[in-house]
Amino acid sequence: MSFVKEPRPRHLAAPLLLYTLLVSSLAHSAEPVFTVRDSAIPDVLAPESLPYSFYTFEPDEYWAEPEDSWWMNFSNWVIRQERIHGTTVQNFGAWADRTLSGSTHSLPNNESYLRIGFAAESEYSDPAQFKPELRFRLDVPTTQQKLRLVIESESDELIPLGERERDRQLTEPNRTDTETTGALRFLSQVGDAINLSTDVGGRLRLPPEMFWRTTASKGWQLDDAWALNVQQRVYYYHTRGWGARSWFGADRSLGNGWHFYTSSELEWLHQDRKFEAAQILSTRKRLSHRSVLTPRLGALGESQPSWRTTSYFADLTWRYRLYEDWLFAELIPALEFPREKSFKDQASVVFRIEMYFSGTIDRH
Repeated sequence: MSFVKEPRPRHLAAPLLLYTLLVSSLAHSAEPVFTVRDSAIPDVLAPESLPYSFYTFEPDEYWAEPEDSWWMNFSNWVIRQERIHGTTVQNFGAWADRTLSGSTHSLPNNESYLRIGFAAESEYSDPAQFKPELRFRLDVPTTQQKLRLVIESESDELIPLGERERDRQLTEPNRTDTETTGALRFLSQVGDAINLSTDVGGRLRLPPEMFWRTTASKGWQLDDAWALNVQQRVYYYHTRGWGARSWFGADRSLGNGWHFYTSSELEWLHQDRKFEAAQILSTRKRLSHRSVLTPRLGALGESQPSWRTTSYFADLTWRYRLYEDWLFAELIPALEFPREKSFKDQASVVFRIEMYFSGTIDRH
């Protein structure tokens, strides 16, 4: 018997080597196997499964019985009012939609709302006193698709520019009473991008005062970060004459939840033969699913008797959602430096509770 190895054919060496390398490569490149555990949605969203940061109370207070107090009684009363009157407002809006539009269904994009609040302002040596606030808008379509009926509790054109910019710092006694207005609004577009609306109506008083206004607006996304919005309005009131205002706004994200806003506004008051101007810088950060923080800096000016600054101001708005999406609280410390006070600081703090019974305006 011979133990001499027989030589392998050369034509088999290359395929065997290729096979060996291929098997080794597949063995090393095989993906790991993961086991996926399916969890029921009720288990994932169960109260005990949510993180502690989701709640506004301590874990040991989860099963605590509510204490009977004036705050609990007041809160329950507010909730009952929303459930009673909120349905009434919604039903009225739906009825107005169906009646004035001639449709059997309520139409979307209805900007009607009813806002009720209580605000208290405290200044130097002036204790806080709660004052009621009421604002509303009825915005419903007619039988024509681009024609709407708009009834509002106030008119922006009759409110001074400085007051509009500082609206959240003020309580109802410090605001200009513009009376309720009603108008027919015609919506149209210029090209594919410019939105145009024209209102013709009157101030609902005796004797009534007729007015008209035309507003054009357009927005651009300049790049991945910056957005630009422009609005131009021209208006005429029978007793106040005509006026015009231009508004420019830009915003971008700053990262870490902060968003930056800047706006410039210039308004011409023909009756007074002067311009009023405003420059506002602000940022906004959502602290949680309930609260938002908004610091602002602003400067106001006018052109008569010459171009000059009339006021500087700074405020910080902390807005907190108390219940669902209709009950909010605000705390607004503010500092103003008006020219009429020789630019001496005027500090104030406003505390406000607001209820939205309906509407699509920005609640946050």
